[in-house]
Amino acid sequence: MKPTIRDYLQLHFVVLIFGFTAILGVLISVHSLSLVFFRTLLSSTGLFILLKIRKTSFSIEKGAMIKILLTGSIVTCHWVLFFLSAKVSTVAICLAGFSTQSLWTSFLEPLVAKKKMSILEVLLGAVVIAGLYMIFLFEFNHFTGLMLGIGSAVMGALFSVINGQFTKKFDAPVITFYEMIGAAITSLIILLVYSNFTDEALKIMPQGFDWLWLSILAFVCTVFAFAETIHLARKFTIFAMNLTINLEPVYGIIFAFVIFGEKERMTTGFYLGTLVILGSVLAYPLLMYRKNKRQQLS
Repeated sequence: MKPTIRDYLQLHFVVLIFGFTAILGVLISVHSLSLVFFRTLLSSTGLFILLKIRKTSFSIEKGAMIKILLTGSIVTCHWVLFFLSAKVSTVAICLAGFSTQSLWTSFLEPLVAKKKMSILEVLLGAVVIAGLYMIFLFEFNHFTGLMLGIGSAVMGALFSVINGQFTKKFDAPVITFYEMIGAAITSLIILLVYSNFTDEALKIMPQGFDWLWLSILAFVCTVFAFAETIHLARKFTIFAMNLTINLEPVYGIIFAFVIFGEKERMTTGFYLGTLVILGSVLAYPLLMYRKNKRQQLS
């Protein structure tokens, strides 16, 4: 079945939701570790209800379940670094660093899947590094935030590669449910240890509007967006899905400028560097699509 105009609108709506994640991270006043704990706790609850409604079996062999729960620790690292980046710098800087995830995935996937690295991916990786260099030159005062964003991208790439191995054997919603539980446990343990060994006054418990933003983050940006992505993946090609989802940083940066105004205004060099990175990210699926077409015809 070919996707309809409504399907395309739904796909872009999901990407808009993803792009709003970093903004919610800034609006929520608690520490990033606490934020990730409550997000994953609420998300796992929402997924549990969703799976119960769909009468999906939670059954997974013990060994695989332990591996999936441990993978949740990578999710914790990915989201903690992501939200820390947005909090210590700006949403734009955070998303610029995060947009390099495709680059790190192209390097990590051959190592995990034990396949030859593509020359095309290496060349596009060099372009991404050039874009990052431009941002560093013009936004060196945001060095910490950008490094945290890049760290989040590396963890996100590692998670997506490992997760890809699980989805070949188990249902994606069940995998995500256990990963959210693993992430909630990991973030809680780190939070408890960190709070006992630091003199920093940590804001742990959400208050007031924090609960509203957390609920949107967990139920809309995680559970709903995840369910919609699975639904839409049945209608779109992987190429179309990846190409559209790569627009997430673009939507996020636009949202941030509209909501936070001057705080999110960057230098011309930042926007040029970000355009170089996004150009590379968007070009990758297009070039791979053309490459695969040529191979099929030859």
